[in-house]
Amino acid sequence: MFDYALTDYLLLFLFGNFAGFINVVAGGGSTLTLPFLILMGLDASVANGTNRIGILTQTLSASLSFRKSKFKDTNLSLKLALLTVPGAIIGAIYSTRIKNETFQLIVIVVMVFVALSLFIPKSKKKEYLDTVTDFPVLAYPLMLLVGFYAGFIQVGIGFLLMAILSGVLKLNIKRVNMHKVFIVFINTIPTMFIFILTDNIDWVTGIVLSIGASLGAWWSAKLSLKIDEKFVKLILFIAITSMAIKLFSTM
Repeated sequence: MFDYALTDYLLLFLFGNFAGFINVVAGGGSTLTLPFLILMGLDASVANGTNRIGILTQTLSASLSFRKSKFKDTNLSLKLALLTVPGAIIGAIYSTRIKNETFQLIVIVVMVFVALSLFIPKSKKKEYLDTVTDFPVLAYPLMLLVGFYAGFIQVGIGFLLMAILSGVLKLNIKRVNMHKVFIVFINTIPTMFIFILTDNIDWVTGIVLSIGASLGAWWSAKLSLKIDEKFVKLILFIAITSMAIKLFSTM
């Protein structure tokens, strides 16, 4: 565990608020929280594990919210989630064994791709489905690979899952979001165990960040309909690129 001053935890809490707000309005909250934890002084693998606390609580909350609203497709969600679990376990194990500098460089590269992807025009909607019974063959290796990525780094996983669920399985966007949070929740459970067993979680730091992110998500949900998404994406782009530059300068 890292020994921070009270002001550091306050800053962490406030940043969690900001990340939670961004995550609801535009997505990509982990693109901010993971590098922030590294910049606060955590080893890369510890930051990676600690970041999972907030991911677990937020995806659990979102999944329960969908179920409470009677908006669910449990069988399909579970099948998709289980396809990612083997890859997630392997990815988490691998992430704890690489050098800090290598992991930081990977984080920076991912941040750049996520920042650029924010401005890719959305494709025009065609005919999409509410559910699927038979998976295309391509879905199996893709879900395994996305599971590995989730276990390894997590950053931007929502964007990848959305691309697969809408582009390959042809699910409509409302169903995509429902399945996405459940898939991430399920594959975060075994990855959390990997990080716990390898002593790569700072619980106090993770819980403070998680509380801040949860509050940020709560109040941003009330404002999300009034905020211009393009403006939020611009703020996210500036934040990501600034943190990527800062992270690169510390290597």
